[in-house]
Amino acid sequence: MQAIVVRRLKKSRRLALAAVAALAATPLLATGAFLALDRAYPLPPLAEPETSAQVVDREGRLLRAFATPEGRWRLPATLDAVDPHFVDMLIAYEDKRFRDHRGVDPRAMVRAFLQFVLNGRIVSGGSTLTMQLARLAEPGNEKGLATKAKQMFRALQIERRLTKDEILESYLTLAPYGGNIEGVRAASLAWFGKEPKKLLLSEAALLVALPQSPEARRPDRHPATAKAARDRVLQRMADAGVIEASEIARAAAAPLSGKRRGLPALSPHLAEAAVAGKPPGAVVALTIDRQIQAGLEAVARGAAPRLGRNVSLAMILADSSSGEILAEVGSAGYRDAARSGWIDMTRAPRSPGSTLKPFIYGLALEEGLVTPETMMRDRPVNFAGYRPENFDTGYQGDVTVRASLQQSLNVPAVQLLEAVSPAALMQRLRRAGAEPVLPKAEQPGLAIGLGGVGLSLADLVQAYAALANGGHAVPLYNGVNGQRAPYRLREVLSARAAWQVADILAGVPAPPSSAARGVAYKTGTSYGYRDAWSVGLDGRYVLGVWVGRADNGPVPGITGGGTAAPILFEAFARSGLKPVPFRAPPPGAATIAAADLPEGLKRFVPRSAGLPPVAGAPQAPQIVYPPQGAEIELADATGREFAPLALKLQGGKAPFRLIANGEPQAETWRRRSGAWTPDGKGFSRLTVIDAAGQAATVDVTIR
Repeated sequence: MQAIVVRRLKKSRRLALAAVAALAATPLLATGAFLALDRAYPLPPLAEPETSAQVVDREGRLLRAFATPEGRWRLPATLDAVDPHFVDMLIAYEDKRFRDHRGVDPRAMVRAFLQFVLNGRIVSGGSTLTMQLARLAEPGNEKGLATKAKQMFRALQIERRLTKDEILESYLTLAPYGGNIEGVRAASLAWFGKEPKKLLLSEAALLVALPQSPEARRPDRHPATAKAARDRVLQRMADAGVIEASEIARAAAAPLSGKRRGLPALSPHLAEAAVAGKPPGAVVALTIDRQIQAGLEAVARGAAPRLGRNVSLAMILADSSSGEILAEVGSAGYRDAARSGWIDMTRAPRSPGSTLKPFIYGLALEEGLVTPETMMRDRPVNFAGYRPENFDTGYQGDVTVRASLQQSLNVPAVQLLEAVSPAALMQRLRRAGAEPVLPKAEQPGLAIGLGGVGLSLADLVQAYAALANGGHAVPLYNGVNGQRAPYRLREVLSARAAWQVADILAGVPAPPSSAARGVAYKTGTSYGYRDAWSVGLDGRYVLGVWVGRADNGPVPGITGGGTAAPILFEAFARSGLKPVPFRAPPPGAATIAAADLPEGLKRFVPRSAGLPPVAGAPQAPQIVYPPQGAEIELADATGREFAPLALKLQGGKAPFRLIANGEPQAETWRRRSGAWTPDGKGFSRLTVIDAAGQAATVDVTIR
């Protein structure tokens, strides 16, 4: 008997051990089976779903998004860019044990099964957020237990590979929100017109409800159904004690947003160029400031009806201290077919009218040919067959350099251009980084001073940026094609000449309908009323405006002063930028009263044969030594001290004044010889002016 009991005890012990072993082996077998299935049916990519290409501004704010290749608006979502209250509501409503389970919530599945048995219909699905992500990753119309089992399997796979935050971000990127809108960020922009960082409670509740039945609950098509779904989410939050009842009541009373908005589409021309050749989902950052860009585009939309049906406009605003372009408007309306709005007119070469005159005057000021108070004669002139006229066909007679530039008189400008040479003007424009266009095989002539050359708005703003930057070239860039390198890394104008030009232009009064802003600006109108220009600057910012037809047709009545300048001042005001004072005058830039000017600088005497010769005028001076282009050794053994350079002249009328590298020398010469002591090695330009205002120049290199 005892032996039988012992045998039975041993058998029971073996069965118990076998049961324990079986229970211990079951998870191992299940794990092994899962790993085998995991290898056989790998998980599709989830962490980086194909998203819309984006163009963002300097602060990362969305300027424009592009639909994915299959036509969906799908923007990536990160938890730090989404209202945390929305995330809390989503988890509380959809999967309150999301942070605890491993992809499948057994309690939720049991609850869903019991509710189905007791009610005879599906009350809740029992799906976790991870299972919903699995369904979104492999969309299909199949239903049933097999499909649910597959989603559970995929959810387990997802949980092995992604963190909980990564799962949430993937869900918030892929979840459907009606139509071709996917992801909470695209949904927030489309339904509320804002980023999902700070959602109202009523807005967050609607976004929680939409993915369950996105088409049936679309607020633009089914507002009653959408509101009922939103209110159910709010009630669930109240029942769970997640949100206070008073806040729930206010949210439930809020009107439903039933309008679908377009996603941001700022700076369309630049955005198109930025994503060209980029892969889907690319994010391109520009130097554009979203707020400034929106302000200037609003100015363009407001001005368009006043300009006429076929007339467009373009604007560029740049920071001359950094070279960054802060706003760029390519047309009056990107989708306006009548204005050919798809053409980017910031890059189209057009006639610049009178907008190059500041650089002509700057060259003359730099070379010491004139001062702002030097008198000039505005009268009919024949430059070897070229007879420029003023815009109003009238003439002012005697006028100062300052007044002639402020009034944009044509004859004085051409006289100065003849003195400094059209080739020199072209060279300085290229130094600034501009790309002037001349007809094939044509040399620059006097007509370029009044618009006889092709320049784009980008070129003009590039050139004027040097005026705002103390005369030094500054490469402008917008983030699409990198910086535009200047022709040479040298100054466009001397600091003194650049300041004097800006000081003169600052005296031009604002348009009658515009508030004064402390802006130095110049206008221009091309021949035949095809282009109206206005370019303005303060101590830091440069803004250029062009108005005209994209097809180069005439627009009777448009002018730089009457059409483009008011837009310039309005755009400066709408930019939100505070005016920046101009730089302090550099040494030698102080204005000298006309009575105190040297005799040779009181009146500019043009060289043109088109003017009657001045009675008794002497032969123009010539510098016979040093010769043009000479390289001269003047430094001592230490390289810090320099011997004087002797200069010898022929012709001209004494006294003579020397201008060295744009700086007038204090001493005048009564004889046709003198000396100048350089202050360093390198290139130098020496100009001698006689008592009649006639000048001669040589370039030398000091070694």
